[in-house]
Amino acid sequence: MHHNTPFILQTSNLSFSFHKGNPVLDSIDINVPSGSIYGFLGPNGAGKTTTMRLLTGLLPQQGNNIQFFGQSLLSQLPVLFHRLGCLIETPSLYMHLSGLDNLRLIARMQGIDEQKAAPALQRVGLEKAAHKKAAQYSLGMKQRLSIAIALLNDPTLLLLDEPVNGLDPNGMVEIRELLKELNRERGITIFISSHLLHEVEKMCTHIGIIHKGKMRFEGKINELSTTNGGGIQIVVTVAAAAKWLPMLNEYQSQSSIIAADKISIAIKSREDAIQINHLLVQAGAPVEEMKIQDNLEDWFMQITQN
Repeated sequence: MHHNTPFILQTSNLSFSFHKGNPVLDSIDINVPSGSIYGFLGPNGAGKTTTMRLLTGLLPQQGNNIQFFGQSLLSQLPVLFHRLGCLIETPSLYMHLSGLDNLRLIARMQGIDEQKAAPALQRVGLEKAAHKKAAQYSLGMKQRLSIAIALLNDPTLLLLDEPVNGLDPNGMVEIRELLKELNRERGITIFISSHLLHEVEKMCTHIGIIHKGKMRFEGKINELSTTNGGGIQIVVTVAAAAKWLPMLNEYQSQSSIIAADKISIAIKSREDAIQINHLLVQAGAPVEEMKIQDNLEDWFMQITQN
């Protein structure tokens, strides 16, 4: 592979087992395009953390299957880690120290110039809390401080294991917006593992789905909806549902009754929903409610069931 590879991180046939004949990872191929936010998605126990540990050298590879920047991981140790920012296990923050002093101390321990502490703090939006003790930080702030640690060496690639796990909805939004901004403003490629489909869907450009140690899907996030047949369902609640079905089928062939007062309709876009609502109301149907369901969730469940 030559240097100008469009992929910043790739694994080919990456396998790993702790015990002979019992693979935790079974020949997985991951292709992370430069400049992407890549969601590495799968239920707990799918092999995500093992993969993250292999990528960051916390576990030794059983082979030479990992490439960063178009070259093998093994050929670039230990200097490679000057270009990566990793957040795998929750870093131990020093609760009695301020946010800034945490960063200064960790910079010193990693042989990084302490002058980089303040800009890293600013990048994650914590400059106002720079002198507050970490003990007084909210969970979301602590997570941002952890990300600031990963940013100390100005990495081109961030590897984050479950960055929103355990955060409240506000904290999740904060982290998500922060990561999108780091990607957009600074061009940092971000590789995130998660078990939360809707989180990944909201921030990632690309996605890889792992289940029981095997890759089940890899592609752009917008390919997901086409893979699972258009992806959007609406459920219309209307009295005497059966009465309106022939009319709907004329407009949109895939309609079915799922309860006496509920019709499920597969649509191609949200505009269709407006159209259908209009159609029903004009015909005098007593529409009570319309719900749009992106059945990505169901599709994800299907992939990760068997």
